[in-house]
Amino acid sequence: MAKHNAENERIKRQYFQYLKEAKGQSEPTVDATAKAISRFEEYTRYRDFKAFHFQQAVAFKAHLAGQTAQRSGEKLSKATLHVTLRQLRAFFFWLAGQSGYKGRLQYSDADYFNLSEKEMRVATAQRERKAPTLEQVRYVIQAMPGGTEIERRNRAMVAFTLLTGARDSAIASFKLKHVDLEAGYVHQDARDVKTKFSKTFLTYFFPVGDGIGEIVAEWVRFLREEKLWGNDDPLFPATRIVVGKSRQFEAAGLVRAHWSNASPIRKVFREAFERVGLPYFNPHSLRKTLALLGEQVCQSPEDFKAWSQNLGHEKVLTTLMSYGKVAADRQGEIIRGLGAARPVNKSGADDIAEAVFRRFHSASAGGLKAP
Repeated sequence: MAKHNAENERIKRQYFQYLKEAKGQSEPTVDATAKAISRFEEYTRYRDFKAFHFQQAVAFKAHLAGQTAQRSGEKLSKATLHVTLRQLRAFFFWLAGQSGYKGRLQYSDADYFNLSEKEMRVATAQRERKAPTLEQVRYVIQAMPGGTEIERRNRAMVAFTLLTGARDSAIASFKLKHVDLEAGYVHQDARDVKTKFSKTFLTYFFPVGDGIGEIVAEWVRFLREEKLWGNDDPLFPATRIVVGKSRQFEAAGLVRAHWSNASPIRKVFREAFERVGLPYFNPHSLRKTLALLGEQVCQSPEDFKAWSQNLGHEKVLTTLMSYGKVAADRQGEIIRGLGAARPVNKSGADDIAEAVFRRFHSASAGGLKAP
């Protein structure tokens, strides 16, 4: 049985180039689109896209809904269905305007890849993101061993994540030159660092308690003064793997090179949390930990704006909407507490809420789009 269609491959290459060059999409995003299209082709047995009929989209939706995930063995989630079908809809909508396909496909045919309104609500529903408390993260860091180079690196890496809220892809690409211990910040320079949307910004060390910053400082001094590494060397170098006496691969210190991806960082986090009997929290979850801390310590809109910028967010609303959701248990405490009489005490959070409201109100009155 054929495993590809030459005509399909040619038009797919054009589409992927369009996504990269015209839409500016990243390589991982284009790869995800390629995977979605391949799924559809496999289902249709690599039938030529010129023979596409909307009934194929309808049948494929039913087929996809019955598939199971490789890792969990459970049915694909509505969110996965939504993403896959959305990518296919965009592809066939683009395809309908291409030479050789215009007379065969209609733009409206792509709409048959849509989920029902009910399924869309399930797929796009925002769910509470779990995050460890500040105390839990500090406990994990304190419990991490520091006897070997690798153990010291791992402990410093978790401490650095809490201190800066940096994403794991950025952590894997930081160089020593990006950290200024004296000024107390890390320069997330998109020329070298893999930041989200290739943004460049400064992140000053968050006030997460005594000892965390010193762990990072000791690690930087170790690399510079004992290892004699320079500015362009990695802040968190990869593990050197050698063939040991038992003829098995084993870790043997550090290699003067960056990790190729962030998977080893997530593994370090998993082992660190499980070592103390806590559920696994990935590196990104610490960004919510810091956002929740900001809600507690910030006393004015300007305070929270600075806190938000420190996380790399251009707008305060991004921080509030992405990470600032009130946890379910805290929500219950607040609602129950509203029934008890208490003096009116205007907090910094009130000021922040009022500032956001005024911004929306002025935008609406002026006929502008809200940020």
